[in-house]
Amino acid sequence: MTKLFLVRHGETVDNALRIMQGQSQGALNETGRQQARELAQRLKDEPIDAFVASDLKRSIDTCSILAEPHGKKIVTTPLLRERDWGSFTGKPIPELTNKPWPDDIESLSQLLHRADKFLRFIRKHYPHMTVVAVGHGIINKAVQAVYWKKKMNEIERMTNCEMRTLTL
Repeated sequence: MTKLFLVRHGETVDNALRIMQGQSQGALNETGRQQARELAQRLKDEPIDAFVASDLKRSIDTCSILAEPHGKKIVTTPLLRERDWGSFTGKPIPELTNKPWPDDIESLSQLLHRADKFLRFIRKHYPHMTVVAVGHGIINKAVQAVYWKKKMNEIERMTNCEMRTLTL
C-alpha cells in the first residue's frame, strides 16, 4: 500500500491576480512560500520516502520547500502538470466567464487519462512508500476524480498548499 499526500502548490503571483496560469511556469509569491513552509513544518516528522512534483516551477518550488527538512531530492513529471488552457492561458479569469472555450484547451478525457497515468506511475515506482506529490488545482482534482471514480465537479476544489491523503 502506498500513501500519497497530494498537495496543491503554494499561492503564486498569478493566483493572487486571478490570471489563468495553465502550463506556464508561475512563481510563488511570499504568501505561497509561507504556505509551503507551514506545510513543511506539519510534515517534518512524517516518514516520507519520496517527493514528486509537476515539472512547472511553482510546483517544483513548493515541493523543494516541503522536501528540505527531509533532505530529499525531488522527482519531476509532466504527468502532474496543470491542465493546458490553450489560448486562455495568461488571461484574467473574470474576463473568461461565459466565453466559448477555444479548441486548443486540453480535453477533459485527455486530462483524466493523464491523471490515471500519474496514479499508475506512483503505484509502479513507489510501492509501499509514503509520497508527497505537488501538483495544481485542476490536475489534482482529476487525480482525485480518477481515484474516487467520481466526476470532476464532485471533487471539492483544493486551496493553495492544501494536502489530501490517498491510499493506493
